[in-house]
This record gives sequence, structure tokens and C-alpha cells, in this order.
Amino acid sequence: MPRRRIRLTGAPEAPLRAALAALRAELGIPEEFPPEVLEEAGRSAKNPVLPPHDATELPFFTLDPASSTDLDQAMHLSRQGTGYRVRYAVADVAAFVAPGGGLDAETHRRVNTLYFPDERVPLHPTVLGEGAASLLPDRTRPAVLWTVDLDAEGRTVAVDVRRALVRSRARLDHAGVQRQIDGGTAEEPVALLKEIGRARQRLETERGGISLDVPEQEITERDHACLPAYRAPLPAEGWNAQLSLLAGMAAADLMLATGTGILRTLPAAPDGAVARLRRTATALRVDWPHHVSYAALLRTLDPREPRHAAFLQECTTLLRGAGYTVFRDGDLPPITTHAAVAAPYAHCTAPLRRLVDRYTSELCLAAVAGEPPPAWVRTALDALPARMAEGAHRAATVERECVDLVEAALLEDRVGDVFEGFVVDLADRHPDIGTVQLESPAVAGRVEGDRLPLGERLRVRLTQADPGTSKILFTPA
Repeated sequence: MPRRRIRLTGAPEAPLRAALAALRAELGIPEEFPPEVLEEAGRSAKNPVLPPHDATELPFFTLDPASSTDLDQAMHLSRQGTGYRVRYAVADVAAFVAPGGGLDAETHRRVNTLYFPDERVPLHPTVLGEGAASLLPDRTRPAVLWTVDLDAEGRTVAVDVRRALVRSRARLDHAGVQRQIDGGTAEEPVALLKEIGRARQRLETERGGISLDVPEQEITERDHACLPAYRAPLPAEGWNAQLSLLAGMAAADLMLATGTGILRTLPAAPDGAVARLRRTATALRVDWPHHVSYAALLRTLDPREPRHAAFLQECTTLLRGAGYTVFRDGDLPPITTHAAVAAPYAHCTAPLRRLVDRYTSELCLAAVAGEPPPAWVRTALDALPARMAEGAHRAATVERECVDLVEAALLEDRVGDVFEGFVVDLADRHPDIGTVQLESPAVAGRVEGDRLPLGERLRVRLTQADPGTSKILFTPA
């Protein structure tokens, strides 16, 4: 599921980069790995546990942002009768991380990779996450290999998962793949990404699921000024995401069938959250008729349009109730679905960046083999939701503080200016404190004033914008 994505470009000595470095220090983010963990990672990088099955004859390719080096997934797509065969290889982190060791303990402490506008703080040491465990081109790697057969409409008809050696032949990026597909020059394994991705998108619409095309916000710092821009996702990114969702849904079904597993669940959004989002839509002049559902509205939005891009950023608030649900020995939980996916779903495709995926892979491998999960998996299972919640809270804090800091930097030179806005929220029991969504630039900030008009337009004056404190403040003009 998408986050608020902000990327910073510009000179290394730019003030905003210094502020972000200070933020990492303030939040106590562990950028360096302990020496003993680095030593263990170096040893395991040279001596992974290799599987007996060899799938290196298949010409896999990876598809990621151009700058990515921690490559979790590789794919090979082909026709299978009137349908399709999706082979989806996921980095086998368990081949490198021994249960109970120092490296294992460090990943449980970090939980997930953290993303800042200027850099990321990884879950695994570079020697593994960007080296021996990453599915880099022309390197033989241990992987968890999913084989999913689909019918002509893209529905799943058969699933297999096993450990295998794989070898990626090409490291592709979204822009390059989009050009190949649009220009008709893509070879069939790449060209099928569009065909399969669109089929899965149609099924998503049919079951009432949603995929947020959240644009990336790029901030360029030049001459002590911050210049914002949105980058809308390419269709190829959406098609690629559908394959990850496909594997996650298959994983959930396998675990539910065997009665032991861990799901990514999300209840339906509460009415209050949807009402707040409707006020934001009004503020941004996004037409949302009352008879149109949230899912239907999203399919009409264009992330290249600035108002729609800002609204899509706010739509991520409806995904904040997601969590992890453990079940075992056939005792299924009351909620097994993810409201945005509109189906049971599990995280299993990003083990280099997320702790829980390593455990999901083991549970699914055991399910297909008809064996009980490894003891180390069962022992850790009950504590995983709390551990993942801690990691999610830390990631959310990083995201919130980064957004506040970047927005303060964007408005730093405009203190005293008046903006057109819309009051989209009020603090509980404090009607004089609220949130105002500006029409331009697309910034939401704290507003303080008597009897703030919830859901109505309001001219506001910027009274504070301090990147040092990561705060902006408005008052009624």
C-alpha cells in the first residue's frame, strides 16, 4: 500500500538535507549496523543455504525504480494455454539470516526499511540487501519461487511455491518498460505485463478493490529555495503492483487453507474518516457526488492533475487502520480481508525491506509441502503483529515529520501571505484548533482561531513556517 512519497534532489550541502539528517538523529534512527552484525552478514553472504531446485534456465527480469538496488522480486511471464503463467521469484532472506543470531535480532529491532526524502535506512546490511540476497542481473540467487497459473480473465487456477535458484537476465525500470510496451518493441515476457496487469485490474474493480495511484512529490532545493513537483505513476507501475498483489493474495489463501498464518488486514474505513475525506475533496474542488463510492471515484482521478494528486495523497489516510492478524491451528480470525484489496491478503514480496515477509514465505512453503511450519516461525508468530506495529508506528512518525519539515521548507519564505483554504478537520474538544487544506500549494497545516468553520472555505494567513521545528501554522485572515 502506498505511502506519502517525497524525494529530494539538489546539492548534498543543501539546508533541507541538513534538517533531515538532524531529524534522523532526533528520532534515534539506527543508520549504522553494529560491527558484529556486519561481520555475520558478511559471512552469510558468502555461504547462503542453497536450494536443490534449479530454475536458472528461466530468463527472469526485475522491474523497479531506476535507482533501486535492493531487488526483492524478479518475474517471468508466459502464455499457458488460453491463460497465463506468472513466475514470481522473491528474495530468499532466510537463506542468509539464521534464526536466533545477531543479524536476526537486528532485523527484529529495525522491522522495516525507513524512507526519508534524501535517503533510506535499510532493514538489512548492504552486503545482503543490495548484494548477495538482492536479485541482481547475471547473478545466481536463492529465491522463493511462486508459480501462479491464470485463466484467460486473469483468475487464479493453480499455485505452487518452492525454493529455487534463479538468475535474472535484465534489470528493467518502469520508464523503460513503458516505452517498450507503448512502442511495440517489448518481447513477450515483458509485453505480457500489460495484458496480465490490466486483466488483474479489471478483477480488482469487479471485487471492489482499490489501488491508489499516489504520485511521488519531488522537491528540488536550488539557490536556497524549494521547488515542488509531482510525478504521476506510470501504467507499468500499476501493472507491476498487480503481480505483487497476486502473490500476496495467493499467500493468504494458502495460509487460510492450512489454518496457520499471518495476514495483512484492514477493516472498512469509519464514516468519520470518509466524511473528512469528502471535505478535503471539496477543498480541492474534486467532484465527488454522494451516489459515487470511494472506489469508483478513485478510478476517475488523474494523478497528473495537481488537485487530484493532492487528493490522492490524502486518500492514504483511509489505509492507516491496517494491521497484521495471526491465526493458528485452524482458529481463523473474525476479519481475514484487507478492505482496499477486497480479499484476503498477506505481505510476502518484499523480504529485503519488511520483516514479516520472511515469515510469510516460510508459512507458504510449509503449506504447499504439507509440512508444519518451522519451529522458529511458530515461536515468533504471536509476537510479530506487535513488532510490525512498532515498525509501522516508527515509519509513520518518519513520514509525518518529513512531510511537516518539507512543507515548512516550501512555505518558509511566505510567512505573512494569505491563502485560500478549506477547514477539513477540527481537534477533538478543541473547536479553535483544526486542519486547513490550501488550494495552492497543496499543503495541509494546523490552523488556530475562534469558531473555525468545519467543512467551509476560509482565508488564512501563514504565521509560522520553520523547517527547524518542522511546523507550519495558520490563523484566519
